[in-house]
Amino acid sequence: MLLVENVNHGFGSRIILDDVSFRLKQGEHITLVGANGEGKSTFLNIITRKLMPDEGKIRWANKVSVGYLDQHTALESGKSIRDILRTAFNRMFELEQEMLSKYDQMAEASDGDMAKLMEDTAQIQDTLELSGFYAIDSKIEEVANGLGLGEIGLEKDVSQLSGGQRTKVLLTKLLLENPTILILDEPTNYLDIEHIEWLKNYLQNYENSFILVSHDISFVNAVSNVIYHMENGSLSRYKGSYEDFERMYALKRRQIEQSYDKQQKEIKNLETFIAKNKARVATTGMAKSRQKKLDKMDIIEKVRTKVKPSFKFNEARVPSKFVFEAKDLILGYNEPLTSKLNVHLERGKKIALKGVNGLGKSTLLKTLIGSIKPYDGEVLLGDYLEIGYFEQESSRDNSNTAMEEIWSEYPSLSSHEVRQALARCGLTTDHITSQMRVLSGGEAAKVRLCKIMLKNINFLVLDEPTNHLDVDAKAELKKAIMEFKGTVLLVSHEPEFYMDIIHEVWNIEDWTTKIV
Repeated sequence: MLLVENVNHGFGSRIILDDVSFRLKQGEHITLVGANGEGKSTFLNIITRKLMPDEGKIRWANKVSVGYLDQHTALESGKSIRDILRTAFNRMFELEQEMLSKYDQMAEASDGDMAKLMEDTAQIQDTLELSGFYAIDSKIEEVANGLGLGEIGLEKDVSQLSGGQRTKVLLTKLLLENPTILILDEPTNYLDIEHIEWLKNYLQNYENSFILVSHDISFVNAVSNVIYHMENGSLSRYKGSYEDFERMYALKRRQIEQSYDKQQKEIKNLETFIAKNKARVATTGMAKSRQKKLDKMDIIEKVRTKVKPSFKFNEARVPSKFVFEAKDLILGYNEPLTSKLNVHLERGKKIALKGVNGLGKSTLLKTLIGSIKPYDGEVLLGDYLEIGYFEQESSRDNSNTAMEEIWSEYPSLSSHEVRQALARCGLTTDHITSQMRVLSGGEAAKVRLCKIMLKNINFLVLDEPTNHLDVDAKAELKKAIMEFKGTVLLVSHEPEFYMDIIHEVWNIEDWTTKIV
């Protein structure tokens, strides 16, 4: 279905893809895994021709249709969700218009032209019927309901949607288009638990091929049968589950390390012999012979250990007993999203907030920390609060480098201190000097976490912190939250991430005025 041969690509001095080859067979369900910033999204952009590689060939099979979930696609303001979803069938609507035009032409057609027009309209009619054109609305309802769009209302203007709802619209449209190949870049990031389950079931039964990028291991195991691992510019293929990949990858690393150590000993012995014997007439021939062997040797590169992040939240002085108290609080902007809330949070508690997209989880967080005003009611914040707030998404237009982003908040830090802080969060020299807008989602998230970790805090507020983070970073973040002695309020769509580190779950669905 797809053949990628010897692709090279880089940004400036940074090599992203180095002589990469890849193949996708019919019916294969492939997941692309790797640490943040390894180039997974760049690879997807290259195979979908959004980006030209520096070198190499990309060859798709004939008559292949490719559907790519790009979370940064703009949705046209003024159109409803249904309007956007109906564009998945634009080709069919064009055929219908062509058929209606031919019917109009029949009024003035000669006998010879009439026969041709009748034949053409019959063919178009057959195509439309076979494609399910006359059941489009019921198909839209079925997939939209599966991903939770029915709960929002298909007549809602797309400009009023949250980030998660917007992703659901793009994903639903893509599934309705039913392409030969699906390409999904972290599709579960903005989905709720029940809709992740629906997508999991859909992909398990998907007859065509797909390429998926995901850091959600349980999801990967459920839907994939091939893993491609991206590391240090190379791409390696593994059959089986994520655990099979981990086992084979660890074995491969051990074998390379052993071969490297063995070769280094041999090189040292050869160099020692040459140094001792090249000047002596009796042994100079043997020294030259060993030099030739050394020159011809295919040098094994040492396995590069990936820099793993090390997260730690610095604790400020102990605040008052109640971190906040909400009195008759109603969330909303132009209209109320909830009934009256009367809740409080005690110092030292760790709370997870759950509920389907669009019910106001992010709005609740921002209201509770005072960054937006409540629709009604009030929030009383405790004394001596030092808040660390992680926002779900950063701006796509941020031209600051990672270093400048830290300096904008901590101008007194030296260059060395900023580099050290970013390095602790798993960012390399290349990342540190790159603009925020060219960093991957995971790299940008690490910069935002770094800003929080440079501050003394006692109340940590995290809005979907695991979105985009790779497996190692997620594990490290979980450990840091567990070790933090302050108060935590967390929004996450991954129960396996938070269930064993929190005291309680608050379900916003219990407070909403919307139909769930």
